[in-house]
Amino acid sequence: MVAIRIKDIRKSYGAVDVLRGIDLEIAHGEFVVFVGPSGCGKSTLLRIIAGLERSSGGDLFFGDRRFTDVAPAKRNVAMVFQSYALYPHMTVAENMTMSLRLAGVAKPERRRRAEEVARTLQLSALLDRKPAELSGGQRQRVAIGRAIVRQPDVFLFDEPLSNLDAALRVETRVGISRLHHTLGNTMIYVTHDQVEAMTMADRIVILDQGKIAQVGSPLELYRRPANLFVAGFIGSPKMNFVQVEERGRTERMLSMRAKGGENIDLAVTPTAGSAVATLGIRPEHLKLSASGPFAARVTAIEHLGSETLVYAEGESAPLMVKAGEDVAVKVDDIVRLEAEAHSVHLFDANGEAIPRRNDRFAGH
Repeated sequence: MVAIRIKDIRKSYGAVDVLRGIDLEIAHGEFVVFVGPSGCGKSTLLRIIAGLERSSGGDLFFGDRRFTDVAPAKRNVAMVFQSYALYPHMTVAENMTMSLRLAGVAKPERRRRAEEVARTLQLSALLDRKPAELSGGQRQRVAIGRAIVRQPDVFLFDEPLSNLDAALRVETRVGISRLHHTLGNTMIYVTHDQVEAMTMADRIVILDQGKIAQVGSPLELYRRPANLFVAGFIGSPKMNFVQVEERGRTERMLSMRAKGGENIDLAVTPTAGSAVATLGIRPEHLKLSASGPFAARVTAIEHLGSETLVYAEGESAPLMVKAGEDVAVKVDDIVRLEAEAHSVHLFDANGEAIPRRNDRFAGH
């Protein structure tokens, strides 16, 4: 278990810059998730940490030791891939202990370690089975067990749940979180699924086009996104965005006009020099209200049991509302919507968040 320091890591393939100066510190025993859209560089960064890719510049440190040019076999990291990559002719126990056999560990010790890890992963009854006799979730647990028996300093996960169905994804996700709590090792996990990131991470690193867009705890990113990209990426369903134009501001009040003509007054501590261009409202913070500033026509309704998603087309923008299970609206109804005051987000013309204090929200 070691702390990891990434200093100005860059990676290029010819003229294509995949990573453009990554600086990051990962604490001893921390669970960090790299998340972002396809092509943002998250898997490339993970492979550089593993030693499977060489960086084009920058340095990598494990503790105080520089590991930039150290061979993968000497880094004491274990990687779990998207594909299970199990040997079909070997049993579960043999797959899990293959690296130990190659390292010359005696057979009784290999079996002892396999049985110990199998208890942790609920695989004890499957040790003598072949991969073909296992479900997808069981195979992924075997792949994780193969990493654990090596007793690495750092665990690296590259989208390990992508091949599982929805129920197995949840089950295995919870299992990995429990595993981190039990082992206490440093873990770095790559995914494009922001729900996985939000539910598993101590800290999330959001990458966009080879750069870090923001780093923080799941709640920090949810409550205080640094820019439009992060605001739209974190949260499910995604944040509503309304284009606005400032009409005026006082010491504590900001007046805006939405694209569709709605006038909005928002109590906020203004940031000098930052004109508001976009209003961000999460679906769970938008509600049906007879006096709300936004008029919209309901276009679709999704009943999900404990909650209902209402899709509406406003004059300013399409808007989604996450409401309770009983919503007395139907498709083609005209409704009015308003936001919870403390949860409105403001962004400038460059897409950067504007610090604000939401004490009061009113439409007129």
